[in-house]
Order: sequence, then C-alpha cells, then structure tokens
Amino acid sequence: MSNLSRAAAVAVVALFTIPFLAQEKPRAKVVPLASAGQHDTLLLGGPPETVTMKSGLVILQPGQNVGKHSTGSHEEMLLIVEGKGAMMFQDGTRLEVDPDHILYCPPQTEHDVTNTGNGVLRYVYIVASAKE
Repeated sequence: MSNLSRAAAVAVVALFTIPFLAQEKPRAKVVPLASAGQHDTLLLGGPPETVTMKSGLVILQPGQNVGKHSTGSHEEMLLIVEGKGAMMFQDGTRLEVDPDHILYCPPQTEHDVTNTGNGVLRYVYIVASAKE
C-alpha cells in the first residue's frame, strides 16, 4: 500500500471514528427566547446538543402561516407564548389556541399553524423522535 493510499485510509477511518468518539453527553443549558430572530429560530438543534429533541421559536404576523408539513416519525408540542392561532389538520379539524396553551401533534400528522389574531403569534415548538 502506498503512503498516499495509507494516508487516505487513515483519513477515512478518522472521519467516521473521531466524531463518534468526540460526542459528548447533552448538557443542561439556558436559551433566552429574547435572542431569537423575527420568524423561525432554532433553539435546540438535536444531537449532540440533545438526545433526539429539536425546538425553535416561531413568530407569525397576522394572517401568516408556517405551511403544511408532516410530523413524520416525530411528535410535536407547541407552547403558545403570545397571540392567537389555529392548528389545522389534513382532515379539516381545527384547534384554536391562546397564550399559555399547548398543542400536541402526534406522529404521521399533516398540519399547518396560522396566526388568527390581530397581533403577533409567538410559539415554541418541541419535536422529538417517536417510538411507535
């Protein structure tokens, strides 16, 4: 094996081994919501920052929506911080929400969230892998 081939083989092994060995256990942290942007800001990005959880802050103007999407193999919780909104489902079901409400959306569920109020709708979403 040439030195170049040997170096390439070592690089490939390192590429796949070092990230695995370097992974640390998730650590406790504080994420201020005030540091978020104006529309959709990722708060927790999943592994290695968390075990499976991702979360973000969404800010919608009156009449604005996030767009239809599916939870896929995840479950999702929304915590309404400010404003009024509705979560609409593919079957036509509609859940209305106000501040201090939470919404739960099960796996494999297509849904959309719309700001139905006159002011800003702010909510935190939390998504985690679901075991069915």
